Formats: sequence, structure tokens, C-alpha cells
Amino acid sequence: MAERRRLLNLGYRMLGSVQDAEDVVQETYARWYALSEEAQRTIDVPMAWLTRVASRICLDQLGSARARRERYTGEWLPEPVRHGAGWASTGGGAGADDPADRITLDESVSMGMLVLLDSMTPAERVAFVLHDVFGLPFTEIAETVGRTPAACRQLASSARRRLAHRAPGSGTAAEHGRVVSAFREACETGDLDALVALLDPAVESRSDGGGKVRAALRPVVGRDKVARLFLGLMRREPDMELVEDDVNGTPGVAVRIAGTTFAVLAVGVGGAGLITDLWLVVNPDKLGAWNGYGDGET
Repeated sequence: MAERRRLLNLGYRMLGSVQDAEDVVQETYARWYALSEEAQRTIDVPMAWLTRVASRICLDQLGSARARRERYTGEWLPEPVRHGAGWASTGGGAGADDPADRITLDESVSMGMLVLLDSMTPAERVAFVLHDVFGLPFTEIAETVGRTPAACRQLASSARRRLAHRAPGSGTAAEHGRVVSAFREACETGDLDALVALLDPAVESRSDGGGKVRAALRPVVGRDKVARLFLGLMRREPDMELVEDDVNGTPGVAVRIAGTTFAVLAVGVGGAGLITDLWLVVNPDKLGAWNGYGDGET
């Protein structure tokens, strides 16, 4: 189970989808059991072998995912997971002792981080996740991506440069939680001024309906437009209930009607304590963790 959890965590960070991560884990074990017992005995560290195979499968899937995203209706967002502590990586190999090259485990599974990871090239993403999150040395990563250790180091560095341009996040989970609570209250009371005051002037709201339910096809930008968008949603659905919940390791909101979750909202809070990003997932295929029919928590 420890092996499976590590591989599932790896696949989720690589692909941003619980279902895809589970498929990767299943395929990885299928390849292991396809080996003869003699071949299995020649593998000194089975977990290293499993990690390398899973990473290669992810690398292949990332290459084809871009084509699939081009056909996706509207914005594509990662599948949200509940109780982010259960998704902490079990890394700790060589390289994990270099704090300059590491990001925090909580941050590595946040919605904002996953969205940024999706902007990287497949090779950058694989190198970054394997080294900075799971602590694998570049010599091992090189075997996975088919490049030299020096090239893999450059890939991870390039990924870090992409991340360096993002705005700094809020200081603590408690501060983040207070902002989310104030956002929920402003939405529930219909207080436009209070809601606008919580939003960064350049705030962006992105919605993922996957063509299955109605959702904004393009980002909504600007505090006034975003505030009116959410208050309009509340007016159209008077029975809608906003419930604060853990979304990818940080405070977020589950949107429910009659006990069924039909949307999950991840919230990005900047260093000034203002909301910079709102990621609204309404695609029902991505809400299994909240409605009891998926494996969105471990």
C-alpha cells in the first residue's frame, strides 16, 4: 500500500487527474507482474523500478494530453482532491536534502501549483516533480526521460524559473482560511462591496465544465466582473450551499445543493491577503471525491 500511495501521488502530480493516476499505477503493476520471477529477482530496488516505469508512462501520457486538451470544451483544470495531507509525497531520496531545490509538499499538490505544472513541457514537469517533490537524483531521472543528468538538471531549473514568476501566496493556512470564510460570507449575504474588497484587481476566475455542464468557456478577469459572476450564481440557485472544505491541501469551498456537491472551488490568495485566482471545477467527472463515487482522497 505504501508503494501504491507513492505511485498514485506521483501520477497525480504528473497528470493532474486521479483517474489517470490510477490508470498509471495499474499499468505499472501490470508490467511488473508481466516479468518472470527470475527477472523480478534481478531488480535490486523494486520501488525504484516501479517509479521509473510509472514516470515513463506519465511522460508518454503528457505528450498526448496536450492534443486532448485542444479538443476539450472550455478551460481544463486539474481534478481537485480532498484532504491534501493524504497526498503528501513519500519522497526523500538523494537530492531531498537541498532546500534550495525543494518546494513544500503542501504546495506541490495545490491547485495553483498543478495549473502551473500543466504549463510546462512534459520533460520539464517530469524532471521537476521527480527531483523537487520526490527527491530523486538526476542520475535516476536521466534514465526516465532519456537525457543526460546535466540536461535533466537544466529541465528542473527551467521549471523553477517558470514558477518564480508567480505571485507569492498567503502566509499561512489560517490566513488563507480567513479569506475563504470572508469570501463565503460575502457570497451568501450578497454583499457586493465586501466581495470586491476581497479580490485582487487582476483576479481571474476559471471554470471547468468539460462540456458536460454549463461553465464559462474563458477566464473572467477583474474584481468587479468576478464578484458579479459569483453573486449571480448565488441568485440563480437560491438553494445553493457553500461549505468550506479542504481542496488540495488548502481551504476552499464545496458548492452543494440538497447534499450533492456540484462544484468545487479552489482559491488562490496572494501575499497581500487578496484573492488572485478562483478555480471552479463543475465537471461532474472530477467531483467523485465529494460525492462518494471516486478515489479522490487517500
